[in-house]
Amino acid sequence: MRILARLHQLPPRVAAGAFILNSGLTKADADLQTAKTVHGMASGSYPFLGEKDPEAFTRLVSRAETAIGLALLLPVVPSLVAGAALTAFAGGLLGLYLSTPGLREEGSLRPSQQGTPIAKDVWLLGIGLGLVVEELADLRPRR
Repeated sequence: MRILARLHQLPPRVAAGAFILNSGLTKADADLQTAKTVHGMASGSYPFLGEKDPEAFTRLVSRAETAIGLALLLPVVPSLVAGAALTAFAGGLLGLYLSTPGLREEGSLRPSQQGTPIAKDVWLLGIGLGLVVEELADLRPRR
């Protein structure tokens, strides 16, 4: 596993990292209403989250987003690690998109107007998978 990110990996890492870091920092000071909104949307798609306190849940999401954002922005974090974290996070967001009524046009994967802000996070999944696949490919022995 490489210690430093490769130069061509930095632009997508910086783009995704800055976006996610900002989201995490914004949620760090979330008021009760914002926490209830974040928690409500997540627990609607992932019912086991319903037992969590909305403010505690939102703080946890904030910390996770901040950590993932920093992992992407710091080139000393291996791309395999940063990419895997981003892939898992983006997968959760897309699961939310797929399972929340009203975010997609009926009978389609196409987003509704309300679903576009979440559906666009497919680019995060693409960046994460790209980092992971490239790093795993380099772990294979050469013939």
